[in-house]
Amino acid sequence: MQILADRQIKQKIRRIAIEILERNFGEAEVILAGMNNNGLGFAKLLLNELEALELKGLRITLTRIRLNPANPLEYQPCIELEPDQLRDRPVIIVDDVANTGRTIFYAVQPLLNVLPKRVEVAVLVDRTHKSFPIKADYVGLSLATTLRDHIDVRIRDVEEMSVHLV
Repeated sequence: MQILADRQIKQKIRRIAIEILERNFGEAEVILAGMNNNGLGFAKLLLNELEALELKGLRITLTRIRLNPANPLEYQPCIELEPDQLRDRPVIIVDDVANTGRTIFYAVQPLLNVLPKRVEVAVLVDRTHKSFPIKADYVGLSLATTLRDHIDVRIRDVEEMSVHLV
């Protein structure tokens, strides 16, 4: 069942981008750290929208956090920026879906030795059954689901973006 269509996703991206600008007013730089594939794709969409809002004096840096969401202990999660580029800057971890919170919880690990100014989370879909102490700061859609439900986010390499409950 489709729960978000292309137009709705674009509206949510715009709203999240505006919220990011509001909460980071006066900052010189904000770092969007996309999780693996869809998270990085969502971060790119946010970056495009932020740039369309004609940023004045705010630089947005896009990077990727690499980790294995199925088994985050398999190898150390890493962020593709040098620690100096993260220190004392706001970092927003971006993912398509926050499910149990486990992936985002492990994504924070490479930031623990850096001391960014603050760490926030942006997700397109936030499911309401967290197992880890993670709260999304920027949310497109909050959705109560069963543990058996699956959220399929189609935002990369598609003509029309969509989100489906499977």
